[in-house]
Amino acid sequence: MSHIAEWTVHLYLVEEEGTTKARVVLDTGSTSLTGSGTAHRNPADTDVPEIGDELAAGRALHDIAGQLVRAATQDIASRETTEPEAVYRPTVGWSI
Repeated sequence: MSHIAEWTVHLYLVEEEGTTKARVVLDTGSTSLTGSGTAHRNPADTDVPEIGDELAAGRALHDIAGQLVRAATQDIASRETTEPEAVYRPTVGWSI
């Protein structure tokens, strides 16, 4: 069975006074998730905005990744049955 989906990701970055904030919005078409991340520059460090962007964005994407894994785990748990055929779990696939 083929399945094709397109999800949209928007990443917003704002830097103020040595702190970079990132917000990621993931739109699946049927649901939307928002993740956030921040990065704080040490005042003694050279001001390199790209580094703050990378750290904050990475942390926001990590937040979204955790939300997706938790959602998948809940979806898997809601579909489990106690029938003998469903007890076997392969070592590959969607198992978390």
